[in-house]
Amino acid sequence: MGFLDDAKDAAEATGKKVGDWVDDTKERVEDKVDELRADADVKRAEAERDSVHARNEYKEKLREDG
Repeated sequence: MGFLDDAKDAAEATGKKVGDWVDDTKERVEDKVDELRADADVKRAEAERDSVHARNEYKEKLREDG
């Protein structure tokens, strides 16, 4: 029965390693998604900032010309 016990232990260890690998991969994907969302939020905020800046400059120019 030693061979069967060794095979069972090996199968359990392999199953645990596969499970750990799946969990690690899932976490890496979630981290990357969070990173991409944060980058998109920054780009959106920068675009809004630039738009407000351009609008304010335009308004200021109109005030100066008027």
